Amino acid sequence: MTPDDLREYCLALPQATETFPFSEGLSVFKTSGNGKVFALSALSDQPFSVSLKCDPEDSIALREEFPAITPGYHLNKKHWITIVLDAGVPDELVEQLISGSHDLVRPRAARSRQA
Repeated sequence: MTPDDLREYCLALPQATETFPFSEGLSVFKTSGNGKVFALSALSDQPFSVSLKCDPEDSIALREEFPAITPGYHLNKKHWITIVLDAGVPDELVEQLISGSHDLVRPRAARSRQA
C-alpha cells in the first residue's frame, strides 16, 4: 500500500476528512460528523506506517500473528495499533482494519422513538 493508496482509501469512507492538527507531515483522518480520529499516518516517513483504532482483543491476536503490527505509537496501547505497511501485512487486511477503525468512531444514527 502506498501513501496515495492509504489517503484515497481513508477519504473514500463516509464523512472522512484529512486534517493536520499536529504538523503538516502528519495526516489525521477523522469523521466529520463527530471529529473522532480513525487513522494517523506520516505519509512521507520511512518506514511507512499507519495507526488505527482497534478492538483490544483483536489487537492482541493481530500483534501475535504479524510482527509488523505493534501497540499504537504514542497512543493508547490498548485501543490503538500501528502497522508498518509493506512489511508482511496484506493490503486487504490493512483495508479491513482501516474500515473497522472508522466503524468504531463513526457517528451513530439517532434511534427513532416509538410512541
